[in-house]
Amino acid sequence: MKTDGILNQVPTIGRALTRQTARDVVADKLTTLIATGMLRAGDELPGERELAHVLNVSRETVRGAIQILAAHGFVEVSQGSRSRVADVDLSHLPVTIASPSAIDRYDLEAVHGARLLVELDVVRQAAEKVDGETIAKLESLLEAQRGAGTDTMRFLICDREFHLEIYRASGNPLLTDFVIDLYGYLMDQRRQAMAEPHAIEDSYADHVEIVEALRRRDGTAVVDAFRRHLTRIYETTRAMAASPRQLERQEA
Repeated sequence: MKTDGILNQVPTIGRALTRQTARDVVADKLTTLIATGMLRAGDELPGERELAHVLNVSRETVRGAIQILAAHGFVEVSQGSRSRVADVDLSHLPVTIASPSAIDRYDLEAVHGARLLVELDVVRQAAEKVDGETIAKLESLLEAQRGAGTDTMRFLICDREFHLEIYRASGNPLLTDFVIDLYGYLMDQRRQAMAEPHAIEDSYADHVEIVEALRRRDGTAVVDAFRRHLTRIYETTRAMAASPRQLERQEA
C-alpha cells in the first residue's frame, strides 16, 4: 500500500495491519501520542532501540516511522541528536472514535464511571481470551517500564501500549477503540500526576498484579486489580486537576 499521508490514516488507527505497512502503524501510534498530549512540543523521542522494544517492531521500522512524521512536520530530526516533537497542534485529529478534545468535554466523574462500567468488562473478556503471546508482550512491557525509571514520558508510552495490549486481547475492536478514548482523558493532568513522587512505582505495581492475574486467567482477580488501578488513576487525576497550579493554568 502506498503511503498517502498520515493525516488520512489517523482517523482509522485501529484498522488491520494487513492494510498498512509496519512503519505506517508505528507512525500512527506516535501521532496519537502527540495528538493526545502525551508527547509535547520539545519532547525528545526515546531512542530507536527503546521504541522498537516497546512497540515490538524493528529499529528500521521505527526509523521509517519517524521519517514519515518528519516529512509531515510532526517531529524535528537533527543529525547526531534525538528527534524532538515539533510545535504542532494535532488535538483536533480523531485518533480512535472521537477527537481527544471531545472526550475531554466530559467531567472526571462521568469518565471514571464509564471506565468502571466498560473497561472492567473489556479486561474480564481479555482474561478469558488472553494467549501466551500476549502475556509475553505484557511481560516485555513491564521490563520496559522498569527501564523507564522516573522518566514520566517514557513510562506513559509503555503504559499506553500495556493497556492497549490488554484491551485488544478482549477480541472486540469497537470496545477497544472506546476504552482507548477513555484512557486518553485529561492526559495533560495525567502526565503531571505521574510525575509526583512514587506515582510510577505505584502504577508499575498495579501492572505487575494485573499481569499475574492474566497469567492465571483469573477474570475476577484481573477485574479487581484493574478496578484498584482505575481508582488510583481517578484519584490522582482529580487531585492534580484541583491543585492550585492546575487551577492557575486553567484561568490563564
